Amino acid sequence: METKNNTRLLPRIVYLSVPESLRGKVETESKSGFSIDPQIPIPVELPPDAETLDLENLSWEMILSGMIREIAQDPFAEDAAYYRRFVLSVRPDIFNEFTEAAILKAKNRDFDIALEIFAALRGLFPESPVIMFNIALVLENRAEVLENAGQEEAAEQEYERAHSAYKELLSFEPPFANGFFNAGFFYMKRRNFDKALACFKAYIPLADDEEKREKAQSIIHEIESRNLNDEQFREAYDFIRMGNEIDGIQKVRLFLERYPEVWNGWFLLGWGLRRMERWEDGAASFRKAVELGGGNSDTRNELAICLMEMGDLKAARKELEAALYEEPENIKIISNLGILALKNGDDDEAAAFFRTVLEIEPNDQLALEYLSRFGHEG
Repeated sequence: METKNNTRLLPRIVYLSVPESLRGKVETESKSGFSIDPQIPIPVELPPDAETLDLENLSWEMILSGMIREIAQDPFAEDAAYYRRFVLSVRPDIFNEFTEAAILKAKNRDFDIALEIFAALRGLFPESPVIMFNIALVLENRAEVLENAGQEEAAEQEYERAHSAYKELLSFEPPFANGFFNAGFFYMKRRNFDKALACFKAYIPLADDEEKREKAQSIIHEIESRNLNDEQFREAYDFIRMGNEIDGIQKVRLFLERYPEVWNGWFLLGWGLRRMERWEDGAASFRKAVELGGGNSDTRNELAICLMEMGDLKAARKELEAALYEEPENIKIISNLGILALKNGDDDEAAAFFRTVLEIEPNDQLALEYLSRFGHEG
């Protein structure tokens, strides 16, 4: 076996020529009749603690890892199809193995590793919509974690990456039904009701799950009956999201002149007012949203922020507890309960809330900062 130069510039990858002696080992390991092509060099990944390749310690893991990295970098490279067949012949169950591992990493919030595993799978199975579906979910989940931690700028970047993943997913042929269903909810969260409506409508003829079909039809009716796909509503949300609260508030007021019974409009108005620190006006808008049926955890959390700033700590506590009942692991709500406890002069209770935040998200900067400030260890 001879070492070839790494002309492809992948770090920590060595390319080997394959002599006759290795063919039998591969073909014995293979369960699909795969045959070695000695003319194609084999990429091998060096172990973390090695600078050069010791051929006596060469393992299947090093060979497969090298091939997977090569494919992940360029799924359509000259030798990618051959490497793909090689890997699948030796590890025919790799799709399920890697998917389960990535999902477990994502659940443990090891998002970078989860995405790295899915990128490897995507190289192996470039035509699989399931992989892109999972990538979109991981990116969306990471964005939500960042948003709940108050890292709005970083969250926005992840939402944009998730958006790109969903756009690619929705372009697959044949159409992937669950991609449209989940993309609909993604756009709902982003207040892009026009795109959400299009996704749910596209899902209906593809649906093979009656419960999901009924849910999609219900959401379509809600969006259309409340005029949430209205252009002024979308423009108002975009203005506020991008920090132009004045124009956003103007747009949403025009929307509410036409549709005064739509609670989503009042929530959007309250959000803009709260960001401008107009606490009393914001609280009045959020209360109107609750009155019209929008008493979800987001509305109550936003209302509580306004109430705290107004000095009505008792009412703020009531709203936060109602919000927490709906979403018991929402660290944004738990953090606000900690801040409320501090405003009430109860440092011990505040520390307990911030420790709870760290149990859910160990790297939450707000919780770490408050615990450090008041002399409590995380």
